[in-house]
Amino acid sequence: MENKQDNLKILKNKYIPTAEFYSQIIDSLQDYSIFTLNNEFIINSWSSGSTKIFGYETEEVIGQSFHLIFTEDDLKNGIPKKEIETALKEGRATDNRWHIAKDKSLFYAYGLVFPLIGFEGELLGYVKILRDLTERKQSEDAIKKYIRDLEELNTHKESVLAILSHDLRSPLSGIISTAKYLKENFYKMEPDAVQKMLDLLYKASTEELNMLDYLVEWARIKYASDTFSPKKIKLTEYIDKVFETLNETAQINTINLHHEIEDNTSVFADGKMLISIIQNIVSNAIKHTEKGGTISVTAKSTENKIIVLVKDTGVGMSKDIMQRLFTPQMKTLSETRKKDKGAGIGLLLVKGFLEKNGGEIWVESIEGEGSSFYFTLPIEKPLYKIGSSEEIMFDESE
Repeated sequence: MENKQDNLKILKNKYIPTAEFYSQIIDSLQDYSIFTLNNEFIINSWSSGSTKIFGYETEEVIGQSFHLIFTEDDLKNGIPKKEIETALKEGRATDNRWHIAKDKSLFYAYGLVFPLIGFEGELLGYVKILRDLTERKQSEDAIKKYIRDLEELNTHKESVLAILSHDLRSPLSGIISTAKYLKENFYKMEPDAVQKMLDLLYKASTEELNMLDYLVEWARIKYASDTFSPKKIKLTEYIDKVFETLNETAQINTINLHHEIEDNTSVFADGKMLISIIQNIVSNAIKHTEKGGTISVTAKSTENKIIVLVKDTGVGMSKDIMQRLFTPQMKTLSETRKKDKGAGIGLLLVKGFLEKNGGEIWVESIEGEGSSFYFTLPIEKPLYKIGSSEEIMFDESE
C-alpha cells in the first residue's frame, strides 16, 4: 500500500503540464473564442475556436488591434477601453454585446476579459474569452417580438374598429340619408338643388373611398407581411414618380416641387411602401402650403442610413399637434378628417411602413413658417437588429 502511494507521488512530481498541453485544451473548446493581448491591446495568440467564431485565421489577426472585433458604434462609445479599465479595476470585465466577424456579419456573444499577471505581479497583457450566443439571443428576441406583435395587433384591431365606427360609419349614414331624400323628392326638386346634392354625394363617397383605401394599406402593414419585399432601390426614381403624380395638384396651387438628391442615392426598402411614404408626406405638405409656396426634398447619408427631409413653406403646426401627430387617437383622427380627409391615417400609415423597413420619422415645425418632416431608411440590408443585452452566463443550460 505504501509503495503504491509512493509511486503515485513520484508520477505526480514527474508530470509537469507543458504550454503545448494547455494550448491543446484551449483549442479543444470550439464553442469559445479565447485569445490574448499584449499591454498595447494587440492580439498575440488566437485559438481555433476564435477562428471558427470570427472567421479569421491565426496569421490574419496576430499583430492586429483588439478593436478588430468591435462594431463601429461600440468603437465610437469607447467600449474596448472601458472593458480594459473595468478589468484592471475589478479583476475582470464581462459583457453581452454584438461583435463583428471577418465577413462583416454580426454575432451576439457573452464576453469576459481579465488581466494576465506575472510571477512578480507585473502586467503581461490580457485574456479575452467569448461565447457565441447569437441563436439564443435571436430566440429570446423572437419571443419578445412575438409578444410585442400580439400587443400591437390588439391595439391595431381596436383602432381599426374605432375608425370603422366613427370615421366611416357616420359619413356613410349621411350619404345614405342624402340619397334617400333625393330618391323620395327628386321629381319635386329644382335642377340646381338636385345638382348640388349629387355633387355632395360624389364628394362624400369619394372621400369615403379614400379613407377606406388608407385603412386597407394600414392593415397591410400587419396582416399581409408576405407582400413585404425590400431590396436596394434608387431613391430618386421613387421621388420622381411621386412628383409626377402630384405635379398637377401642385401647379394648380402654384406650388414649386423640387428635390436635390443625387442619382446614385440608394436605400434598402419595399418599393410600394416607399411610394406610399413619400406620397403621403408630400401630398400632406401640398394641402398645408399656400399658393406660391415651395416643397423641397433633400437627403444625406449618415453611417448606415439615409435621412430624407421633406420641407415646406406652409402653415406649420403647434407643439401639441406635433406630439400627437404619429400616435393619433380617435378624437384627433375625427377632427383632422373634417379638415383634411385621411391625413391622420396617412401619417399613421407612413410611420408603420417606415418601422417595417427599419426606419423612423419625426417632425420639426413652427406655426406660420412651415414644417420639416424627416425620415430614415437603411442603405443596406440590416444584418441583425441590435437589441438589449440581458445578462447571460456561461453555465446556463443549453
